[in-house]
Amino acid sequence: FLLKGFMVLWCKWDLIFFIFFIIFFFYSYCHCSPIFRRSPDMTKSPMTKSEQLLRIDDHDFTMRPAFGGDDSNICCFNSPRFLPSGVSPQDFTMTLYLRHYWKDERLSFPSTNNQSMTFDSRLVKKIWVPDMFFVHSKRSFIHDTTTDNLMLRVYPDGNVLYSLRVTVTAMCNMDLSRFPLDTQTCSLEIESYAYTDDDLMLYWKKGNESLNTDDKISLSQFLIQKFHTTTKLAFYSSTGWYNRLYIHFTLRRHVFFFLLQTYFPATLMVMLSWVSFWIDRRAVPARVPLGITTVLTMSTIITGVNAAMPRVSYIKAVDIYLWVSFVFVFLSVIEYAAVNYLTTVQERRERKLRNQLPCTCGIANPDGDMMMTTCFSDVDPSTAGMYGMPENGARQERILAQLTLADSQRTSRVKTPRGYVNVWIDTHAIDKYSRVIFPAAYTLFNIIYWSIYC
Repeated sequence: FLLKGFMVLWCKWDLIFFIFFIIFFFYSYCHCSPIFRRSPDMTKSPMTKSEQLLRIDDHDFTMRPAFGGDDSNICCFNSPRFLPSGVSPQDFTMTLYLRHYWKDERLSFPSTNNQSMTFDSRLVKKIWVPDMFFVHSKRSFIHDTTTDNLMLRVYPDGNVLYSLRVTVTAMCNMDLSRFPLDTQTCSLEIESYAYTDDDLMLYWKKGNESLNTDDKISLSQFLIQKFHTTTKLAFYSSTGWYNRLYIHFTLRRHVFFFLLQTYFPATLMVMLSWVSFWIDRRAVPARVPLGITTVLTMSTIITGVNAAMPRVSYIKAVDIYLWVSFVFVFLSVIEYAAVNYLTTVQERRERKLRNQLPCTCGIANPDGDMMMTTCFSDVDPSTAGMYGMPENGARQERILAQLTLADSQRTSRVKTPRGYVNVWIDTHAIDKYSRVIFPAAYTLFNIIYWSIYC
């Protein structure tokens, strides 16, 4: 009986020893084998799915974080790269890396080795992300080459970084009254579509330092002077108050292009129209085409500038310059029309005087007190203009009809019918005055124009 009892007890110890041996064997094998080795950090295990690690199935991610609590969710933004790519008179286009930061404790996970875990766009669709949109945008899209340019980074304490690369075309109501010597300020506005300020608070993470632009990026017409960020509240009568983020950037237009393409050609056309003041007034084939050519050229310049600009209801700075230049060119044509008309009138008077004063050289007056001492005969009209040319070479047109009285004491008088009667018309005076008045007036206009708009 004792032997039998001893054998039974020995078998039990043997069984217990055998069980401990099996346990020790599997523990040692699993601990040493790289296949069955298991790290205490679940984030390092390839057998752990991201949905299981983040417990996505255990929560309702259609609701915002901290829903039902006293505090609203707080989301901050950062744009490490800000790349304006195009600006037109009505909108602007830019590409930016928009980064969201918020905390969602539902995504927290235990980890001793990993500081964070990074996921792509496939996990973004399974969790809650802020529903941001660009206010006043005409077109926007997320880049998808070669895949969707989205990144999600989750930290063990539940902090989330959500980054995306987006290109947006938004409205910019530019004031073109000083174009092309203008400076414009455009704004990109970001806002939550569904969550009011009671549910979602938005702010810039580092203020103005949240924005950075690439120094290699340059625009064809504008220079980025400065940019800054602000945060304001927007009110909608049907839904309430919303936080809105602003990116304000100031653009100064490059004026050198317009100096070469608009201002210099217009100025040269005006100066070219002054050449007609130095051309003989009888050279009609030379002065008329010159005036018409400058007028048509100015019309072409004005049409070309306005074709590239939106149809606004106010006057632009370039319009003032071009139309004043056009008026100067037009007045030069009118000036020659006046000179030509006065020349024609003068020739008629000359012809009439020639016909009314016959040659009466040496014939005494019947009254005995008057004698014609000056003889007028037919003269070629083409040579009449050379009469009385001054020594300085300026051409003058003179018609002199002089009646000399017999009384020598009255030879110096001109006002009485018994004195001298002079008829003097100088049609070149208009051209001489125009040579000074036109350049002086245009120079004064340029001084006033550039002092106002520069």
